[in-house]
Amino acid sequence: MFPQSQCCIVSASLQRRAAETQCGEAALPAAHSLPPQPQWEGVRSCSGLLLDRRRGLVLCHGQTFLPFLLLQRQDVSGKPFLQPGAFHQDLQVHLQFPATSPGGKAQPPLSSSFTLGLEPVSEPPGSDLNPVLPSVAPGVDRSRSYAQAEMLMVFPCPEFRDIFQTLFRKSDNWCFYNEDQEQGLRSEILDLAWFALLRCPSWAGDALGGSALRYVRSEGLRKGQPLFSCASPFAAFCPEIFLNTISKGIVSNLAGERNAMILTDARCLPGTEGGGIYVKSRDGYHLAGLIVAPLCWKANEWVGLTLVCSASCILEAVGRILNGFDRSGAKLSFCPVSGHRPLANPGWRGLTRLLGAVALLQCDRVWGSGVVISPRLILTCRHVLGQTSAVKVKIQSDSGSCPVLKGKVLFATKENSAFDVAVVELEEDQLAVEIPAIASGFSTGIVSSNARNNSAGASYPHLNFSLPITVLQPLLSAYSQTRDATVFEGLNKVSDRLRALWQLQDSFSAPQRSKL
Repeated sequence: MFPQSQCCIVSASLQRRAAETQCGEAALPAAHSLPPQPQWEGVRSCSGLLLDRRRGLVLCHGQTFLPFLLLQRQDVSGKPFLQPGAFHQDLQVHLQFPATSPGGKAQPPLSSSFTLGLEPVSEPPGSDLNPVLPSVAPGVDRSRSYAQAEMLMVFPCPEFRDIFQTLFRKSDNWCFYNEDQEQGLRSEILDLAWFALLRCPSWAGDALGGSALRYVRSEGLRKGQPLFSCASPFAAFCPEIFLNTISKGIVSNLAGERNAMILTDARCLPGTEGGGIYVKSRDGYHLAGLIVAPLCWKANEWVGLTLVCSASCILEAVGRILNGFDRSGAKLSFCPVSGHRPLANPGWRGLTRLLGAVALLQCDRVWGSGVVISPRLILTCRHVLGQTSAVKVKIQSDSGSCPVLKGKVLFATKENSAFDVAVVELEEDQLAVEIPAIASGFSTGIVSSNARNNSAGASYPHLNFSLPITVLQPLLSAYSQTRDATVFEGLNKVSDRLRALWQLQDSFSAPQRSKL
């Protein structure tokens, strides 16, 4: 059974005080010496996850709360966490769960023998900074789907922040969706590395208080492993339709210390930030990470992959703070699944072997992918190479090393050709590379381009144009026998009908300019 009862929507907004409502003016009490703060309209929301049923603790993305900081221009990058006093005193937090959670019938109790015990941080703060876990308050009615919550702290995940800062530099023109950008409020890229721990008193004291959140350590994840997401697209907007939507994908890539950053192709939309990503095994679903950025762009091109932060890194960050600062002796109960074995995936081993057949090609400042089709030849697209004849090639070996190889452009189609194809030849054979077998079906080939709306200037990574390998196989076979690159010239001689087909035009009707 999928753990939908652990998923929720988190909303944050400012509650105007009576004096402000009557006078229409926003003023802080005289005891505050802070300058007047801007007034925010509307509600900011994201997805969330129930961590501890006994205490009603909820985890979500911290970016939802950062626009409500009292001092908007303060640098929070060096702070280990932020307490409620750092935020506007009129901040209101509300949660929305499915009507059947957790007061209805929940999943069977899970093991609770594990308590989070990590080393405290090196510099404990003074006694005035002391986030204490709330005591259990049993017997509270939890039949409501809406409830008010309180913030305990907002904190960063150091491992995710480090790898994020390394990979996504501002100079590379990365852009991540953030509703605050539309409001003109605080919006820093590194805000994506912050998370929030909340408490919902109305939901505390669950009958299954002994149950533990089960998660997998990100070090055990592998590329190609199936993943499931459970989150709410558009968050607080129309939850009747979007609440706790389930999507499926795979682990596309992993990066950072202890695989702090997970990349997945699972379909996630704005509002799913803070939602859970799960892996499935024979004994159920286990939390693998939290969605951080469902949409991103690089140089105005949409990247159809979702960034996820490792659940083990987030939970250990919570543990470091609580174990270092909490004097109540309370512990959160998180249960890492040791010896986790995902469901068998028949093609997984073959897929991991083929990862070594993928090449990264770099020509000046332009880069793209290619497929190793022989110990010396790489198939790629013409537009990746541009006008360059020399190419830098990287192929990851089984040992994990990724040496830089030198190659030259053996052949590239002309710009007016219907086929966007090029062949690169390496200076020396790569005998250790796994060479993929050539398929006979039409469905297997190389990706030529994403669909693009030329009117709107937007690309659609989920809709691709691919060149079938059946077109290239006879030419590759001929070259292997003759070593004469002119055999590829046939790719430049195509019919008008084929050229119109690749341009999404009907050659038998009146000319019409395609939007793609």
